[in-house]
Amino acid sequence: MQKIFNAIAVASGVVSLTVVGATITAYVMRDVIIQTIQDKALETVTGGFKKSLPIPNTTGPVVPKLPTPTF
Repeated sequence: MQKIFNAIAVASGVVSLTVVGATITAYVMRDVIIQTIQDKALETVTGGFKKSLPIPNTTGPVVPKLPTPTF
């Protein structure tokens, strides 16, 4: 009976260490995880727009120049 309790205690310790390790890993890599999720979400949102509304590579000036009057 003691061997069964010891096995359960060891298994419990392994599970606890696994949870702690996964939590530490997620905390350390949180910036990478957040950036990956943001990139995927942005690609999902803007993916449909790129096909239906092409974005030009170059644009003109912000305010168009008015023609100069010739006298």
